[in-house]
Amino acid sequence: MLKALAMTVDRSKGVEIQQRFIQFGARVSRVANTLPRTQEGRHISQQVMRSGLAASSNYAEARAAESRADFIHKLRIVLKELNETQAWLEQIVANGLFSRDKMSALIAENQELCWIIAAFDQDSAPRYQSNLRFRDFGV
Repeated sequence: MLKALAMTVDRSKGVEIQQRFIQFGARVSRVANTLPRTQEGRHISQQVMRSGLAASSNYAEARAAESRADFIHKLRIVLKELNETQAWLEQIVANGLFSRDKMSALIAENQELCWIIAAFDQDSAPRYQSNLRFRDFGV
């Protein structure tokens, strides 16, 4: 009974995180779609949309992993996509396309998702030497 309850809690937490990724991807898409239609804006738009949306689908893949090693590998891909998204979001601010004030909530959510995924790796593979790295973006 306790094991079944624990599995239900784990699954509901996974669903909750998946929903956060979906909402994050939607927010990134809205930002990408409102960037200026200049050469610079179009390039950044395509890149941030690709990486921002990829995190959600890769997290779904991790949840369906076939082994512990597969799970960890897919989580690391999620983290790579989040790191790339972070870089593009910061580039938007650096290029003056949107203000830091306008981007701060999205940048903070990206950082929180990085921390969640990094914690999964730490919790899921205690017997492996984890070499998962992520930047502290100072948000």
